[in-house]
Amino acid sequence: MPVQKYSKWNITAASLGTEEMAHFEMVATIVHQLTRNLTPEEIKESGFGDYYIDHTLGIWPQAAGGVPFNACEFQVKGDPITDIVEDMAAEQKARSTYDNILRVVKDPDVIDPIRFLRAREVVHFQRFGEALRIIQEHLDSKNFYAFNPAIDKNCK
Repeated sequence: MPVQKYSKWNITAASLGTEEMAHFEMVATIVHQLTRNLTPEEIKESGFGDYYIDHTLGIWPQAAGGVPFNACEFQVKGDPITDIVEDMAAEQKARSTYDNILRVVKDPDVIDPIRFLRAREVVHFQRFGEALRIIQEHLDSKNFYAFNPAIDKNCK
């Protein structure tokens, strides 16, 4: 994408990627703080036993259901509209996860940073929405959902 065409873009891959890694770091820190002083009995009683056997109390990124984090979490098609919509969906999924955490956690030392992270996901969703609008405004065709604007220059 030509830089001048998208100079109003308000979010960059570098800044967003850095911030998303900071989100992971904050969540990992919360998990570490909540688990660092557990006794073996508490680990078993909490349902944390299987995780402990594999990782002790180290932070191993995985979904609540136990699916490990992997590169498949980053979806990209090379189509600006598809990729921005994917980014927007990821922000909403993260917000929903934080909502779920806030429904079950009572510890203010967990609630406060999770609320902060949730607020950032909302802002990211809004910024990606603005980016989507900017992309759509600069496309040559009004039927931008019918083709990949990054490749199909002659589709109308």
